[in-house]
Amino acid sequence: MAEQKHPYHLVDPSPWPLLSSISAGAMATGLILYMQNLGPWLLIIGFLFVLGCMAGWWRDVVAENESTKIHNPITRIGLRYGMIFFIVSEVMFFVAFFWAFFDLSIFPREGINHQWPPAGIHPFDPFDLPLLNTLILLLSGTTCTWAHHALLEKDRKGLIQGLAVTVGLGMLFTALQAYEYAHAAFGFKDTAYASTFYMATGFHGFHVIVGTIFLAVCLVRAIKGQFTEKTHIGFESAAWYWHFVDVVWLFLFVAVYWWGGHGVPPAAH
Repeated sequence: MAEQKHPYHLVDPSPWPLLSSISAGAMATGLILYMQNLGPWLLIIGFLFVLGCMAGWWRDVVAENESTKIHNPITRIGLRYGMIFFIVSEVMFFVAFFWAFFDLSIFPREGINHQWPPAGIHPFDPFDLPLLNTLILLLSGTTCTWAHHALLEKDRKGLIQGLAVTVGLGMLFTALQAYEYAHAAFGFKDTAYASTFYMATGFHGFHVIVGTIFLAVCLVRAIKGQFTEKTHIGFESAAWYWHFVDVVWLFLFVAVYWWGGHGVPPAAH
């Protein structure tokens, strides 16, 4: 085998990009079919395969660094850029949802009631469960930062405790959102308000689940002692993702729950 004369990491052939694409496509198709009342089975299968691909891909990335220490400073820069671009792409998803929500709420059109929320829709009280969930996510961002600073200070106990609390708060947020959905006074198909509400908040809820899994993986790795104050790109990426989820929720709380749920005067035609 020829000696490598550059600092860049050329990855070995991997099945995970192709399998992840197929799984994500199946999950997205299953979601569309589920919305058309054609059953949830493809959605469930796709979601399980996505989780499997995540587990396999993360396992290989962790293993290649733990066994060969190939993630040198140049490689870590590339991984950081990759995570930044991924988060930017996620921002664009939410821009589309917010665009749809503001467009429908401010500029009514044929087939949509000239008031927002539409007649017959009873939105959530923003200062009930939504406010509680806001406080939970803000607290989780604080505990995530605590864990990060503990790692930089070589405080392994603080790192593990901070991550454990953050994962617990993420699970609590998801449980409260599921409770909120179960007691909603409107369904997904009940007017454009309901559709945009569930798409925006539900997509964010999915991100919370992914972020919680991401941080749980970091917790296991922290317990195994795989992070140091200088090499912890996996945890750094998880922390960035979690703070992104926090910020998006603040926009959702203000725009969708508070502003959009209390009677928006429509613009003139």
